[in-house]
Amino acid sequence: PKEYGGQDGSRIDQYIVEEEFSRIGVGVGGAGSGAPAILAAGTEEQKKTLLPGLISGEITLALGFTEPQAGADLASLQCRAVKDGDEYVINGQKMYTSSAHYASHIYLMARTDPDAPKHRGISIFIFPMDTPGITVRPLWTIQNDPPAPIGTTYGQRRTNETFFEDVRVPATCMLGEENQGWYVGAMGLNLDRVGASRYLISVRRDEDIINWAKENDLGGHEVGQDPAIRDRLAELWIEAQVCRLMTMRSMSLMERGDTFTYEGAAEKVWAPEHGVRTTETISQILGPYAQLMSSSEENIEGGLFAHNMLGAFQSGINHGSVQVMRDQMARRGLGLPRG
Repeated sequence: PKEYGGQDGSRIDQYIVEEEFSRIGVGVGGAGSGAPAILAAGTEEQKKTLLPGLISGEITLALGFTEPQAGADLASLQCRAVKDGDEYVINGQKMYTSSAHYASHIYLMARTDPDAPKHRGISIFIFPMDTPGITVRPLWTIQNDPPAPIGTTYGQRRTNETFFEDVRVPATCMLGEENQGWYVGAMGLNLDRVGASRYLISVRRDEDIINWAKENDLGGHEVGQDPAIRDRLAELWIEAQVCRLMTMRSMSLMERGDTFTYEGAAEKVWAPEHGVRTTETISQILGPYAQLMSSSEENIEGGLFAHNMLGAFQSGINHGSVQVMRDQMARRGLGLPRG
C-alpha cells in the first residue's frame, strides 16, 4: 500500500519485481514472514513504523522461532514473555537466528500463557535487537565454505543462537492479540512461502543444467544430444512449471481475497522435493564433476551444481519440513483428523 511506502501494486506486480531482482542476485526487502504478518495483524502504528523501513531496507528482521527443543514441533517453545505493567519481560533462547548479528529487529515468538494449550498460549513480538539483555552467539555451518555461487543456498556460513535475559519490551511491540501468536505466525509463514524467490530456488537448478547441456560436452559426449538425458530434463522442466503455476495460483487466491489455507504448504512440499530430484539427476548426468565445489580447479560452472546439491537437501527442512507441510495439507486441505 502507498500509505506504507509501497507502490500500491498487486501481488502479481510484486512477484514480477521479485523474480527479476532475484535472478541477478539482488534481495528484495529483509522482512521474510514478518511483513505479511504485519500487514495482516499489525496495528496502524506498527504498519506506519515498520513497513516503510522494511521496504527501504532500513529495518531488517531476524526470525526468532526455533529453539533447541522446538523445531518441527515449534509449539513446544519455552521462551517466556511475562507481562509487567506496560511491558513484557522476555527470557529464553532461540536457535538459527541467522541474521541476528546484523538485523535491526527481531520477530519473536514467545509463550505468554504457560497454562493454555500449547498452540494457544503463544504471542509474537517485534522489537529492536539493541534492546538490553540480548546476547547473540555465532554458530558456524558448512554453508558457503567454500563460498557458494549466488542463489545456490538458503543461507550464509554463519547462523546464531540468541539469548534473552530479562529483556523488557513495551506491550505495543506485540503483533496481534495476546496468546494468538501461533495463528499470526502460521499465517505469516504461509504467505511467505508464496513468492518468486522460493520458486526460483528450486526452478533455477533446471535452468542451469539445461543451459549448460546446450553448450557443453562431457569428455567428448554431447550431453544435450543424448535422448535419455533430453527426456529426463524435459520431465524436470515440466515439473518446474508446476512450481510456477502453484505459486501463481496462491497469489491469485490472495489477490481475490479467497481463503488461503494449505496452498503455501503444498508449494513447500512440491518445490523442495522437485529441487532434490533435479540435483539427483544432475549428479547422474555429470558424475563426480557434480560434487566439485567452487574451491576445486576442475569444477563446472564455478561449483554451481555441487552447491546446489547441498542447498536442495537443506530446503526440505528449512522454513517448515516437508513432513510438517504434508500434515498441514492433510488437516487444512483435506480435513483429515489428527493422529
